[in-house]
Amino acid sequence: MSRIGKLPVAIPKGVAVEKSPARELKVKGPKGELTIALRPEVEVKVEGALVHVSRVDDGREARAYHGMTRAVLSNMMVGVTQGYQKTLEIIGVGWNAAVAGNKVTLNVGFCKPVVIELPQSVSAAAPNPTTLNVWGADKQLVGQVAAKIRSSRPPEPYKGKGVRYKGEYVRQKAGKSFGS
Repeated sequence: MSRIGKLPVAIPKGVAVEKSPARELKVKGPKGELTIALRPEVEVKVEGALVHVSRVDDGREARAYHGMTRAVLSNMMVGVTQGYQKTLEIIGVGWNAAVAGNKVTLNVGFCKPVVIELPQSVSAAAPNPTTLNVWGADKQLVGQVAAKIRSSRPPEPYKGKGVRYKGEYVRQKAGKSFGS
């Protein structure tokens, strides 16, 4: 039995969970609404203030989806109540970020600025020109948008310039050494 999968998921106050006949689970809360399509290998029961996840059989895929479904449901509960946030730092002389509406504009050393459009449920803010905050209710979508922004100019190992997550360590390499 999956150690994670057998634990029930508590439903926080102010959160509504409903299961549709089409095997979809909707979670509504103060920060938004999230939906998950349930796999046929997994069964979900909403009982009072708890959600129980069980598997249909002991097959390999059923065991894998059992724990994953429970973890995704737990992340959905946290997302609709507290939300998720990623902070990115921009390191480089003259490099900066600006947010206008649902677009992030990055000036990171290219001849033209890099413009990244944000999905509907994800928001961003630039408290200062070299810091960018990305937040939303969906953990996977927030991480995906942050990774897309980071991939526009990943940190390089010689000078350390680039877009990185806050607290990310980039190992510095030594440059060329000339022997004479």
